[in-house]
Amino acid sequence: MAHYAMIMVLAGIGIPVLAALNAQLGVRIGSPAAAATVLFVVAFIASLVVAFLVAPQGFSKLVDVPKHLFLAGVLIAFYVLSITFIAPHFGVGNAVFFVLLGQLISAALIDHFGLFGAQVSPVSLTRAGGISVMAIGVWLTQQA
Repeated sequence: MAHYAMIMVLAGIGIPVLAALNAQLGVRIGSPAAAATVLFVVAFIASLVVAFLVAPQGFSKLVDVPKHLFLAGVLIAFYVLSITFIAPHFGVGNAVFFVLLGQLISAALIDHFGLFGAQVSPVSLTRAGGISVMAIGVWLTQQA
């Protein structure tokens, strides 16, 4: 379990780095949408290589999965496009703060109701308090 936590911490570290790099790419080429497209092409190639190395048989099962699961691609596109457009004007820290706030809210709801096949983990008073403390902590990091 500790290795899962460490991988997710590294993924979390990558989110603001991704936001800063892609926002700067968008500024330098004069097109946040083109910068997002470049990011997706690079990400596509990287994930394709990993998929073929780890589990190439997964592609053959795509025809059988519920089509609503592909909406995740729309959500990642929304995230990357919005952070690439907004971060240069709003600041990476501010943009990521609101992303984290949204993640705390949606993660709690997904777990509480077991949405999308997630393990059910009800929002108890203790858990709600912990989420609130996390949200306050994220907010405090953005205060000058």
